[in-house]
This record gives sequence, C-alpha cells and structure tokens, in this order.
Amino acid sequence: MRFLRPPKLVLFTLLLATAASAQQRSNVRVHLAIPGQSKDAQTPAVVWLKPIDGTPDLPFLPNRRYRLLQKNRMFMPHLLVIPVGSTVDFPNADPFFHNVFSLFDGKRFDLGLYEAGSDKQVTFSREGVSYIFCNIHPEMSAIVLALTTPLYAATDQTESAVIHGVPHGEYQLNVWVEGVPQAALNSLTRTVRIAAPDADLGTVRIPIAPVKGHTNKFGDTYDTHPTNPY
Repeated sequence: MRFLRPPKLVLFTLLLATAASAQQRSNVRVHLAIPGQSKDAQTPAVVWLKPIDGTPDLPFLPNRRYRLLQKNRMFMPHLLVIPVGSTVDFPNADPFFHNVFSLFDGKRFDLGLYEAGSDKQVTFSREGVSYIFCNIHPEMSAIVLALTTPLYAATDQTESAVIHGVPHGEYQLNVWVEGVPQAALNSLTRTVRIAAPDADLGTVRIPIAPVKGHTNKFGDTYDTHPTNPY
C-alpha cells in the first residue's frame, strides 16, 4: 500500500500551528509577602489560576489515590494538593490510636478512633481547603487543598511560586496561606490576563499574619495531661 506524502503547504501549516500553540503558554510568577515570616519557618502557601471568560479549562481529573500517612505523630506530607473528586487514604502507621477529623468547608469529616495498622479513606468531592487534625495529638496537622485546575504552585523558600505552562487568557488568581483566615484570603482574589511568555504578577501582600494553634473537634482546648492511654 502506498501512502501519499502530505503537500508541503500542509506540513508548513502544521508546523506554524504547533509553534503558535507553544508560544501561547506562559510561566507565571507570583510573590507573596506574608507578615511575621522568618527564614527558619516558612508558612506553606499555594497560588492557583482558574480560567474565566472563555479561557479553556485544562483537564485535572482524579485519576489516582492519594495518601496522608500518620507516623511518629505526624501527617506526611503536611500539604497535599489534589483534584476535586479524589480519594485520600489515612493509614495509621503508629503503634497507637489516632482520631482524624476536619471541620472546615473543604470537607467536613470525623474518622473516629482507629488503631495501629488500619486505614480509612475520605473522598474530597468539592473544591476548598481542609485543615486536618488528630483529636488526640494536638501537634498533628495537615492540609488537603482540592482544586478544579492543574494550574497551581506552592511557594518556595523565597515565598515565590511559578505556575508552568499556563495558556494565554483570562484567569482568577487565588491564594491560600496556612493559618490565614479564609475571609482575608478571599479578599485577595483578582482577575488577571496572561499574554506574555513569562508573566510576573508581582507581589500579593497578605493582610494578616498566620495564626497557629487549633481546638479539638468539640471546639475545646486540648488536655495537656490526658488520662487516656493513646
């Protein structure tokens, strides 16, 4: 069977289309100014872009399982960014009980007490931030950020984030910083237009310093001298 060679004009057109497509993506940089920061203790933060005004969405599908391991009275990793609809496993690798819960808008749940070597799962079916704690061990904390877009990046040690491969268009810029009230973060949301190969969106100044500490699932302070054996 003979295959016809495409005309040179068709090949040239395809090359132009490929080149144009490559030129229509940007690396987007955002810098955060977070009050009360020190070089030794950086606050976790994430920025992301949501397409608006006809800018096409990029696929970000929940195609695999995620895991927040409980070990040495810690959640690992501390920050987990996942697509909306993903399931997260919470295996207990410690030789004692844990009680994982979240009372925040991203996903509200209470897994109750479960023993060493066991595992429980949670599906994060809506967009938002979930602060994860253990009702027994106040030093344990983690964050699950469920998004509808793959256009996100966590900040580095300089409080800067770079989102790679952003198609040109209109976007809503969103910011999350651990320990900053959601109302303050919502006030930072703004519309941006990405049109240059390397786009620098400047500095976003966080209006409130992050707050540390949390209550238990009943809204009370943790008992510093617990009587339970866990």
